Amino acid sequence: MGGNPTRGGPPGGPDTAGTRPGAGPCPANTPRSTPRSTPKTVGMVWGLLILNTLGSAGAKTIVPLPRSLIQLVTMGSLVAAFTLALALNLRLRVHAGAFLFLLTLLLVPSVISSAHLQSGFGALFRCSRLALFIGTLWLLSRWWDGGMTFVRHHIRMYFAVLGSVAAGLVASPGAAMPDLYGGRLVGALWPLTPPQIGQYAAVITGLAVLLVLGRRTDRASAAVVIVPSLALLALTHTRTATLGLFIGLTLAVGSLVLTSAAARRFFTWAVLCAVVAAVGLSSALQTWFLRGQSQENFSNLTGRAKVWDALLAAPRTTTEQLFGVGLGDKSFGGLPIDNSWLAVYNEQGLTGAAIVAAVFVVLGGVALLRPPSLSRACAIFLISYCAIASYTEAGLGDASPYLLHLAVAASLLATPAAAEPLATSLATPGAPRRRTPRWAGDRR
Repeated sequence: MGGNPTRGGPPGGPDTAGTRPGAGPCPANTPRSTPRSTPKTVGMVWGLLILNTLGSAGAKTIVPLPRSLIQLVTMGSLVAAFTLALALNLRLRVHAGAFLFLLTLLLVPSVISSAHLQSGFGALFRCSRLALFIGTLWLLSRWWDGGMTFVRHHIRMYFAVLGSVAAGLVASPGAAMPDLYGGRLVGALWPLTPPQIGQYAAVITGLAVLLVLGRRTDRASAAVVIVPSLALLALTHTRTATLGLFIGLTLAVGSLVLTSAAARRFFTWAVLCAVVAAVGLSSALQTWFLRGQSQENFSNLTGRAKVWDALLAAPRTTTEQLFGVGLGDKSFGGLPIDNSWLAVYNEQGLTGAAIVAAVFVVLGGVALLRPPSLSRACAIFLISYCAIASYTEAGLGDASPYLLHLAVAASLLATPAAAEPLATSLATPGAPRRRTPRWAGDRR
């Protein structure tokens, strides 16, 4: 996205040390301070975290990739991310907050349930992965200051992932839209499922729109992201991502309506376009939305409801109800659960579900209490999108893109830390130094 984000200062210009627009220089007794800049390596760490959460299961790729190789790459990226983050933050300075505290607390039911090995040794491995993932977020929290830095990293990295999807579509349309997935778009170079691609496209589209409304990027740069992302979203036929995009943007733009003329214009035009589309394209939209499914199949959410009913009806001990059966592959009876709340209940019990609910309550409460701003609008979009997607997608209880989306929201809601003062001399700040003539110096 175009433009460099400002950190703690007004849009369009760098921060000043000890001064503010319209004011004179800082008083003589006020030590100067410098803003804390974000190293470029932080973007590399964020990209490695995104690579780790891409997963290893999906469609068949043009060049067959062994699953063991994909897992090696994804786990290696997490280890590399933690190592780089630790190298950047050797003094272990963190921005403590309720979000990271709750994620750390989520490790407790995960370890307790996984220690029984009911889900095998893989559960302990997933616990270690989750701990390393959360540890990396703790190290990166040093640079969470309410600015757009992590939003831009998020957009760039997921846009690169979508670029690989588009390249696979151009290289082999048949492999990118196989009959196995009903002609929906998948990853032909890296194994990505239609819901994954739809999620990435929807999230960066919403964030790019908000950056334009907040005048943090120009329209041409935003169009480069928005137009192809919407095209890929349409090819995936992902209903959850589409609804999450529209509802999340409605809430986010609505939070800016009272303070932004651009947001009011966008909201007005969006409502008009929605009305026209609902009237003139209702038949086409209904066909796209149903994806050729019968009403019965659509009503039980493509078979998800049957899995959910079986999971809730399964007998459980008191320990399993409280702490779950251990981290697994988010499936029950060999079928995907596709619901974050039931997946957390199955693997981390009622305790884990309560912690995840607390994450949404805390982030949502903080966002509602903040005054209207672009950071608040982006956070509202990410929080609402994850809440909507949690109904038909799993991932809130483990290392996943959804936790990364919520981490970006937490970084947007974080209060900037005080700038660190520069080292000052022993002389009184602001007091003029008396020049000592050479002849009066100590000659040795």
